[in-house]
Amino acid sequence: MFGDFNLRLSIIIAVYNRKEELKELLNSLANQTDKDFEIIVVDDGSTDNLEVIALEYLDKLDIKYFYQKNTGAGYARNMGVSKSSGNYLIFLDSDCIAPKNYIYNVKKELKVNFVDAFGGADSASSDFNNLQKAISYSMTSYLTTGGIRGNKKTVSRFQPRSFNMGISKIAFNAIGGFSELRIGEDPDLSLCLWENNFETRFFPSCTVYHKRRTSLLKFSKQVYKFGIARPILNQRHPKFKKLTFWFPSIFLIYTVISILLLLFVLFYYIFNSKFSLFSILCLFPFIGLILYCVVLFVDSSNKNKSLKIGYLSLITTFTQFFSYGFGFLQSYFALNILKRKAEKSFPSHYY
Repeated sequence: MFGDFNLRLSIIIAVYNRKEELKELLNSLANQTDKDFEIIVVDDGSTDNLEVIALEYLDKLDIKYFYQKNTGAGYARNMGVSKSSGNYLIFLDSDCIAPKNYIYNVKKELKVNFVDAFGGADSASSDFNNLQKAISYSMTSYLTTGGIRGNKKTVSRFQPRSFNMGISKIAFNAIGGFSELRIGEDPDLSLCLWENNFETRFFPSCTVYHKRRTSLLKFSKQVYKFGIARPILNQRHPKFKKLTFWFPSIFLIYTVISILLLLFVLFYYIFNSKFSLFSILCLFPFIGLILYCVVLFVDSSNKNKSLKIGYLSLITTFTQFFSYGFGFLQSYFALNILKRKAEKSFPSHYY
């Protein structure tokens, strides 16, 4: 289909503060081998003066800057689309960096096999700090998330995420753009595309470097909100519910039970000075947990060439699973057991 019309790319960047990160992203776009695209920067009510940053690139990029009061990333992206002139949209988060061949590879993928929407992977750049690399590992590894964010072989249908996604303007307008969801708006958009018979695909050559959160507390809060969003998405799109969405919650429950059983065995030995067959069997869940940690540590240390990052990956993985799993259970209980409305139970997830 690419050959049937003149492909014009519009890159939409919705940003709230993050002045330095926006500058890094724009630098990476200014260094693209293919510079035939426009950039729409939508300032979502920042206190930082981002217009000055955008104007610095007027002689390097076809860039436009717009300001709106703070309404959230989804609505900011919708505004950006309304101001764009391209017929194919690319959404990049401000904490991402695009490799120099990113645009070239996007066009190459669309020319070979045009698709209504695509998503690319994210990874850690070599100059990221150790925590950022550990978080990236936890979010992308096959051992933690099944690799669904960075490996086309791990999913039958790829759900693009707004930190690195593209979509034809025809498809975007057909589904009404991003919804009223503040959290989970990007998988919501992907599922709407599927429900309207649009196709999505993973572009393996279109990876971006994604900084994510810069502290464990911020990372924990972020994935906790993601966990809350999943049962909401399951209600909105019941056709696409999966048992795998329960994995972080199951891991959380399994870990708690394993530790309680370990404590039981220790107290049993203290009071009886021996182990029974039952007490030994009670150790198996904890042993399984330790083995998983060892595999995780070795894999991350090997891939990141750092024992410190391997150790940090254990912390970020448990943070991810516990925070997401608790959020998921809280949301599931409120929506499916108590039968409460999502908008009233979690108003911060909506505009």
